[in-house]
Amino acid sequence: MKSFKYTKNPFAYLAIVLLSMNSHSGFSQFAPSLVNFDAYQDLVSEVKEHRKTHLLNAEEFVATSKNEKVIILDTRSDSMYMAAHVKGAIHLNFSDFTQENLAKVIPSPDYKILIYCNNNFESKPLALNVSSLDLSPYFVTKQAFPPKFDVKKITKPKSKSKAKTKSKSGPSAIKDVIQENVPVDVKPITLALNIPTYINLYGYGYRNIYELSELVNTNSGKIEFEGTAVSIQLKK
Repeated sequence: MKSFKYTKNPFAYLAIVLLSMNSHSGFSQFAPSLVNFDAYQDLVSEVKEHRKTHLLNAEEFVATSKNEKVIILDTRSDSMYMAAHVKGAIHLNFSDFTQENLAKVIPSPDYKILIYCNNNFESKPLALNVSSLDLSPYFVTKQAFPPKFDVKKITKPKSKSKAKTKSKSGPSAIKDVIQENVPVDVKPITLALNIPTYINLYGYGYRNIYELSELVNTNSGKIEFEGTAVSIQLKK
């Protein structure tokens, strides 16, 4: 095979160089994702001011839900919604938020949208020997402690005065360890679904958003619940 000589055909040589450059750049370049952190940060700042005047306590939440052109929107997972949710709430999983999907469940932008999440509820018995709903498995509080310690390195202090008991294992044991070893001044960070739900609804163009701002005992009677878990417990 004869070697290619630049002096004999300079145009062919130039074409080969250009093709080589184009091929190399094709491998090194890529299309950026459709993620804009700065734009989202600007949206959060705008939503923060809007949200200040759109917070409702339980009484206001229930009263508003009875008006016309109002929906209660539950954006938790499908399984949690099916088990227990605020009576009358419709469902759209937060991960399924799109312009089209939101339009299917919200008749028009002028509707008031009432939102809530796990961090709005706790289940505590009202009194001894009184039947009560335990919905805590379906309204699990979302919070996290700052990672200032390594859970793996933490061990419970040994007590010589107490008799040996069977050690626990699993999530509950880890929770006990964390609670015993976290400094008193360290406060948990709440990771409530209400916040991203509110921000995204606003970003999709909805302005009549109202958020439940009260921590409600599921046995207080302030708000009614329904779902498969609720039905089973009520039958007992």
